[in-house]
Amino acid sequence: MKKGLYNRFWRWHFYAALFMMPLLITLTISGIGYLFYNDVEDNLYDDVFFGKSKVEEKLSIDEGIAKAVEENKGYSLSKVIVLDDPYNKRLTLSNEEGDQKYLFLDENNQIVGDQNAAYTFSNIMRNLHSSLFVGGTVVNYLVELAACWAIFLLISGVYMSLKGNALRKKQDSTKNQRNKKYHALTGIIITIPMIAIIFTGLPWSAFMGNFIYSASQEHPSIGFPVLAQQPPTSESSEVPWATRKNEAPSSDDPHAHHNGHGMTTANSKTIKVEQLMKSAQEAKIAKPYSIVLPQAEDEVYTVAKSSNTGITGLDVSPAAEVTAYFDQYSGKLLGKVGYDEYGILAKWFTWGIPLHEGHLFGWPNKIINLAVCLGFLLVLYWGVKTWLTRKKASLFSAPPKTTARVSISFIAIMAVLGIIMPLFGISLIIALLLEGILTAAKRKQITANH
Repeated sequence: MKKGLYNRFWRWHFYAALFMMPLLITLTISGIGYLFYNDVEDNLYDDVFFGKSKVEEKLSIDEGIAKAVEENKGYSLSKVIVLDDPYNKRLTLSNEEGDQKYLFLDENNQIVGDQNAAYTFSNIMRNLHSSLFVGGTVVNYLVELAACWAIFLLISGVYMSLKGNALRKKQDSTKNQRNKKYHALTGIIITIPMIAIIFTGLPWSAFMGNFIYSASQEHPSIGFPVLAQQPPTSESSEVPWATRKNEAPSSDDPHAHHNGHGMTTANSKTIKVEQLMKSAQEAKIAKPYSIVLPQAEDEVYTVAKSSNTGITGLDVSPAAEVTAYFDQYSGKLLGKVGYDEYGILAKWFTWGIPLHEGHLFGWPNKIINLAVCLGFLLVLYWGVKTWLTRKKASLFSAPPKTTARVSISFIAIMAVLGIIMPLFGISLIIALLLEGILTAAKRKQITANH
């Protein structure tokens, strides 16, 4: 066994766990919460999801929308979500400050109730899991960095478990040895599924996610086809990941001035939602689906079925994904992209994202993900216990710094991880530079003392 390589992995493993553990615990617990958001929300919000208004007068969906907008001054309609029975329809209303409300219409298109979008269970879990409620580039990069270093922790842990003595049977084993054994054994068991869970979450990440998406756009053969016309001005989580930033066709109204201001729901030339739903039906798009409204006079209606919406009752099978664009003035179908048109990369992530979210194959998916996440928390717990039981009083007891030369094996492993996960590679270079500076400063101090 190359003791120098082992000690170097041990030291990096220790410090990576020390600095990243608070984030990893937060991400894992919020991920567990998000696994069950459908089940929680079905019970928590059953009154608005499935309830009925006391008003029994039947309205058209456009009359229901008009009533909802009238009762919520300062808000405009941006999305309509049409779900399968017994779910009510859901409207998303937004104001100029960026606040959102969800309003629910029953089978008669009467208002049942509303929600503050920022405080729904799914959005709280999602915001905690992806951006720690703070958001911004730095925080998003930090979350992604924690995920990348988690992969390093798992891989380095497997190496040390197989090369070290953690799994060897010992008579009269100490408490420290037992903790170390549990830490190593559980880590080995969960490594492959945990890495799969982490990698299938990377399409949402700030750095690597954009890299993956850009690669898909630049290479349609592995990504997805592009409808190269006027790009939309907004994104929507209800649109499939594979087409979320796709360029879309333009609506063409010869009488419009194309000044691009205001919400098109107030434009009398725009077709009604009910007419759009008929166009969607003619295009063989069945419920559930979301309708993203155009926000300017040359934009289009986007009707989408997605496998990764984060909306209770809206997710479909990956193979059923479709994104369709309709002219806002005529309702004419302008373009349609389905799962069959995706390239291999887009197809991979279309299956991977619901696997990460825990609803690709129903309850077994949730249970497997839950078991892996709980196993990861136990690995962290036993890792801390292993350190504390060997830690000497008043000392930090970090793994010893090896004086052996850096091996080709260590460089190769870290280089491969850095290439696969660019943000990890950047952080690794920074960490090496800092360690080099600190080592040089320490040597200089020792020389000065002598």
